[in-house]
Amino acid sequence: MKLKKLVLTGAAGRLGSHLREPLSKMCDELLSTDIVDEIGTLYPGESYVKADLASFEQIEPLMAGADMVVHLGAIVDERPFEEMLGPNFVGSYNIWEAGYRHGVRRVVYASSIHAVGMYPKTECIGTDVPHRPDTFYGLAKCFTEDLGRMYWEKRQMESVHLRILSAAQVTNSRALGSWLSYDDLIQLVTRAIDTPVVGFTIVYGVSNNDRAPVDNAKAAFLGYRPKDNAEQFAEEILAAQGPADPMDPGTMCHGGPFASIELGQSLIASMGIIDDRKKT
Repeated sequence: MKLKKLVLTGAAGRLGSHLREPLSKMCDELLSTDIVDEIGTLYPGESYVKADLASFEQIEPLMAGADMVVHLGAIVDERPFEEMLGPNFVGSYNIWEAGYRHGVRRVVYASSIHAVGMYPKTECIGTDVPHRPDTFYGLAKCFTEDLGRMYWEKRQMESVHLRILSAAQVTNSRALGSWLSYDDLIQLVTRAIDTPVVGFTIVYGVSNNDRAPVDNAKAAFLGYRPKDNAEQFAEEILAAQGPADPMDPGTMCHGGPFASIELGQSLIASMGIIDDRKKT
């Protein structure tokens, strides 16, 4: 299935950098957007527009003629609520409302495990568990999932919410269960786009890890069948780390370190995430 036009928000980020090329091949026109001045060499059929998610006036015209939106744009860290409000809460409303006004059929949204991050890891959770956010960042994911459900039930605008666990290189024991490889990310987004009917759907963004702590059975109709497995890194990772503290929420909860930090406290800079975005 080739679409006429796709819009990609957060195109300058790590995940956006790996999705731009495959998305450009799924449509006649890929409109990429972010808040940076430029994103490097554009792929065939791709254009770039700098726009602020918190501004409806900047976002609304981007939706003209679009079939679907892949919405990755956000502050991807915990911050004070006032900082999150514009890009992560209002920004989601702007995407859905502008998309609705222009007849966008579906939004594919980068949600997060942090929408349910306070569940203990001893529970293998499905896609239908009640929200249990670990941070203001996770709360924004809950808000957007509920927004997507409302726009489906009230306005028949479809959405797929990808609860990504950790789409980064495996550098710690948590990632042995939570890893989402870039190849599996691409497959997941592709299935979210090319599945004929999705309504409102939640699916976990995780690879085929032996230690995956979530259950995608109720989203099986998407046809997402991950291929990569973090177990290949297990021996080295476990040898390098000492015993886990069973009393630490960062160890015991699905949200990892986000479950143990204070609300509003930035965390990403201390997590050692490798910036391996794809260069163009």
